[in-house]
Amino acid sequence: MRLDHIAIAVSDLDAAEAAYKALGLPWQGREEVSSQKVMTSIFQSGDSRVELITPTAEDSPISAFLLKKGSGLHHLCFEVADLESEIVRLKAQGFRVLNETPRPGVEGSRVAFLHPASTAGVLVEIAQKQIGK
Repeated sequence: MRLDHIAIAVSDLDAAEAAYKALGLPWQGREEVSSQKVMTSIFQSGDSRVELITPTAEDSPISAFLLKKGSGLHHLCFEVADLESEIVRLKAQGFRVLNETPRPGVEGSRVAFLHPASTAGVLVEIAQKQIGK
């Protein structure tokens, strides 16, 4: 597994983008992930990325996160070669998998999440990149 990105939930995407641009991280642009009801803003950092995420609807999981915890670390994402095999492997290891059926993610990826109770209190996403990306 390779660390793909660190996701940070924000209530004001424009202000958060300005801060990360001021840090000097190369900005990759925005992308809406309608299945998750979020808008993402992606910054490159070496071989990994910082992904700012903000809700696009009141019933987005990110809306609930922001109400409960405020802006901050939302999840870590690790890239895997075969998402379905990793889901099976992690379940067999005792991880609580939140998405046994992969969901669409950014840049055409497919993703699944692991419950924070299984991963030392941090939501973990596993993602398989679109072939050719």
